Amino acid sequence: MRPSPSVRKALHLLLLLVIWLPFSLSREKTQVAQAAAPEDCARRVLARMSPEERVGQLLLVTFQGDAVAEDSPIARLIREAHIGGVVLLRANGNVPGGEKAPIALQTEIADLQKNAWLGALRVFTEPDAATPHYSPYVPLFIATTQDGDGIPYDQILNGMTPLPSPMAIGATWNPDLARAVGEILGREAAALGLNLLLGPPLDVAATPHPGSPGDLGIDTFGGDPYWVGRMGQAYIQGIHQGSSGHVAVVVKHFPGYTGSDRSPAEEVATVRKSLEQLKQIELAPFFAVTGNAPDPAMVTDGLLVSHIRYQGFQGNIRATTRPVSLDPQAFAQLMALPSFAAWRKAGGVTVSDDLGSTAIRRFYDPTQERFNAFLVARNALLAGNDLLYLGNGFQDPADPDHLTTVLNTWRDLAQKYRGDPAFAQRVDAAALNILTLKCRLFGHFTYSNAHPRPESLTILGQGQDVVFQVAQQAATLISPAPADLESVLPSPPQRGERILLLSDSQTYQTCPNCPPQEALSPTAFLEALLRLYGPEGGEQVRAQDFLTLTFEDLEAWLDKPSNRPNVPLAFRRADWIVVGLLDVDPRRPASAAFRRLLNQRPDLLQNKHVVVFAFNAPYYLDATDISKVSAYYGLYSKAPPFVEVAARLLFREIPPRGALPVSVPGEGYDLIVATSPDPQQTIPLFWDFPAPQEAAAVATPSVT
Repeated sequence: MRPSPSVRKALHLLLLLVIWLPFSLSREKTQVAQAAAPEDCARRVLARMSPEERVGQLLLVTFQGDAVAEDSPIARLIREAHIGGVVLLRANGNVPGGEKAPIALQTEIADLQKNAWLGALRVFTEPDAATPHYSPYVPLFIATTQDGDGIPYDQILNGMTPLPSPMAIGATWNPDLARAVGEILGREAAALGLNLLLGPPLDVAATPHPGSPGDLGIDTFGGDPYWVGRMGQAYIQGIHQGSSGHVAVVVKHFPGYTGSDRSPAEEVATVRKSLEQLKQIELAPFFAVTGNAPDPAMVTDGLLVSHIRYQGFQGNIRATTRPVSLDPQAFAQLMALPSFAAWRKAGGVTVSDDLGSTAIRRFYDPTQERFNAFLVARNALLAGNDLLYLGNGFQDPADPDHLTTVLNTWRDLAQKYRGDPAFAQRVDAAALNILTLKCRLFGHFTYSNAHPRPESLTILGQGQDVVFQVAQQAATLISPAPADLESVLPSPPQRGERILLLSDSQTYQTCPNCPPQEALSPTAFLEALLRLYGPEGGEQVRAQDFLTLTFEDLEAWLDKPSNRPNVPLAFRRADWIVVGLLDVDPRRPASAAFRRLLNQRPDLLQNKHVVVFAFNAPYYLDATDISKVSAYYGLYSKAPPFVEVAARLLFREIPPRGALPVSVPGEGYDLIVATSPDPQQTIPLFWDFPAPQEAAAVATPSVT
């Protein structure tokens, strides 16, 4: 009787273990000895690697779905190409949803690491070699982005603590809170099995670009280079401490998006700045987390190198670099700066931004009909990137899928390694940096060190108190001045007054098979108000006192009044109009509906208390818009604690304690002026001279 497929599979695995066990035990002893020095650990592992395995370590890839079993395409790639790591993305269906999302995601990550371990069981004979080759086991980087504020900046939406946006942290002006948020992220990421975070962003919003493709929104700590650096230092320190050193940080988007007039993901942007100008603003935060960091825990593990090119980079305004990620001269000039040179010498890893992005495809071929994957990967490596991020778009049109292109690129790079000593030297240098970082993360390469533990999931979602503290400290009264608030709004809403809640609700598909979710639910504010001030909270408001509308409702009525005849009635019945504002994006016409209302139908707001809460960046209203509202607050994040703080601000239960971290032209607020020294301040001076000595004790100098 022939054994069943499952029995044959088990027997096959048992045979492999019997063959592998003697080698595994001897290797385990070697690996334990490696733990003392990451550099020595990396050199020993590298010495045992074939060219194909060395090249494989340079690849950080994406894949589709959450099927990572041994027969899946991504499992094959991990086992055969020994790739350095994977990036988990919601859009690719890699991140489960629902109540059981944490355990499902942790299991997926464990299976990915298991495939790397199974890849080390393969025994093969190298070309021109008579003895078999035994692959060293190297754990995977499991990477994702989790910048805060949920959709669209977070990949994991269920189970983890909903973190504030970087701008909300920046509005507190408190590095201790930045460190506390980083600790939460580091602790929870490590519990899931994640070990590489692509973030935080260290871009400086020196000049806001509301409504443009280059708008940074809330994905920045602010507009002051020094404070962006301070917050970045503390955030990185928190991640390292919270994860006990098991999660690496790759800050982005080096050398900075400031001054970009378009989305770097869609098109290669050109910034007209010299290197000296970059040092003053864009590069300053990156200096702070590399060679200028005062504490080793504040040092970033990697830099994510963007695809931006610079005009006037070397002083010649007519000369334009290639995208920095692909320009060896510009890249080398940046890395030669003292802070980066010291960091690089200490093992700092450089990571290319997505080499499959639309921007890169257009750069090589404006028609996007051709894509030479090998050429792109080779150029990025020779420019100075160690880890090559090969996203979904990294696909040759002739190949059936993305992973086939990755596999072919890996083979072509390995072939070049074998035939080009100079190229081999560059691969070895990059692989050594990557392996050194992995040795720091894992101590030594054993399967147990890379395998996440189910019991660690109990710590997930426990950081709400810190996030609420950030929300309280970040909340900012933008207009009117604090001294004028009492005269404009002498009291909060009273029982019996009608409140119209108008919200900008964006709908996202969180994963291919997940139901749509709203970034800011129209009922989120209502639920918070009823919970805090409804029947169970003092009965200051009643459910029948509220009316709700979305920006989509408002836009439909403004376009054609007969579409929503109830809209003007809702405004006329209301005593208070409370607005939840997100961004203003030309690609989403409804986002401008409230501004259209202010311009086209200001009569509907007369004799009303109009209170606006900006749950995104605070600069989307101009001076005319702001003059038509009673009060304008900056919250900077739409996470649940920030919605609750907005409710408490409306009812004057807490004061706004934050300060704007970016310029707001509509309010006449210039961050440079706000952070400049006070010319009227009195600076005390004191003498610092040694105490006078007796004349007899002073020796007369002799002539020499």
